Amino acid sequence: MPKSRIRKKADFTPPPAAKQATAIKLTSRSWVAPVMLALFLIGLAWIVLFYVTEGDLPIESLANWNIVVGFGFIAAGFGVSTQWK
Repeated sequence: MPKSRIRKKADFTPPPAAKQATAIKLTSRSWVAPVMLALFLIGLAWIVLFYVTEGDLPIESLANWNIVVGFGFIAAGFGVSTQWK
């Protein structure tokens, strides 16, 4: 049986540098951690205040929807946490 030929691969040549790569400037994200923690604490305080006052506070007309508002603040905190690097 004849031997197969070994093919020589062409050396990689990079494309001509028509454009220089622009440096990506990362903005400071120092605001993320304080905002995230603030939203977590506001949501927790909202829910605790609702239970401690037996539904009279923070907003009485919302009734049990106050729990949803509290969890909304906590969910917003998790949303902000995706920006943390």
